[in-house]
Amino acid sequence: MLATSGPDGPVATPVRYYSLDFAVMFTASPRSPKMRNIAADPRVSVGIFAPLHGLASSRGAQLFGKARVLGPDDPEQAPYWEAFRWENEHAERGRPLTEPPAETLVVIDPDRIVYTEHWLRRDGFAPRQTWRPA
Repeated sequence: MLATSGPDGPVATPVRYYSLDFAVMFTASPRSPKMRNIAADPRVSVGIFAPLHGLASSRGAQLFGKARVLGPDDPEQAPYWEAFRWENEHAERGRPLTEPPAETLVVIDPDRIVYTEHWLRRDGFAPRQTWRPA
């Protein structure tokens, strides 16, 4: 779930994301509400969660950072496409797999990650752990 902020307030949007190291990425239509919000304010939050199996099994991560929008011709896209399963999206849209992606790619390199897992208490750790890059 991607959270952005716009003129009408916060917007939470489900996105199909992929990751490369700590970066999270997704494609988006340049005219979508989330992209208009990112253009106005690139600060975003992404929520990733695991299925619940009771309250004590809550697990998930919140990533906070700034979104970078890489246009279809941006050379910075290249390292991300290897991790991005673009073939799935091509197949869903009826595009040939022989054509490389020509999409707008949004990359979020988090400056903070908050991981929550209540089972950590069993090993003496706090259920919420915070990570920041060095």
